[in-house]
Amino acid sequence: MPKAYDVVRDNRRHQWEKDRARAPLAVRARTGAVEHDTGLDSRDLVFHASYREIPAPCDLASTFGVPVGTVLLERTYRTRCADTAEPVELVTSCLVRDRLAANPDLLDATKEPWPGGTQHQLATVGIELDRIEERVTARAPTEDEARELGLPPGTPVIALCKTSYGTDGRVVEVSRVTLPGHRSTLLFTTPLERW
Repeated sequence: MPKAYDVVRDNRRHQWEKDRARAPLAVRARTGAVEHDTGLDSRDLVFHASYREIPAPCDLASTFGVPVGTVLLERTYRTRCADTAEPVELVTSCLVRDRLAANPDLLDATKEPWPGGTQHQLATVGIELDRIEERVTARAPTEDEARELGLPPGTPVIALCKTSYGTDGRVVEVSRVTLPGHRSTLLFTTPLERW
């Protein structure tokens, strides 16, 4: 894959997303998170989303603070460059379905890509994010991941688990992002207050 398609995922992206959540549609529609991370234009990308409802397994039920079996909305996203077959990253996001039900459009994959992304979606049902926690590990890909990402043999993946917390302290979203290790960079910038 050409260098132009490398992903640089900077943690400042979350504030960028939050700032856009309350912006007018014309501003939100200009660019999304993948465009932000790759520097590509939306015309260069092919986006696919699929949704399904799943019962919360033990680990996610515990994270969300809900009973096992609570209905979650699992959202799978794949965005690829128009001139490649492999997606930029593999993303699976889970949210508690009932917390989204006030806006039926949030349960409909045909409404994707959503201008303003998840933070704007959540704002439509009165949820504001307070913080986002990301845990990053490197590992060997599963066979499915290696095939889907078109990875050369021996290439590791970067596995990122993103947990989003609302201003009420509850977990709102858990996303698992799998990035190809040979064409992804994670950049953590920590602004420091001046003395």
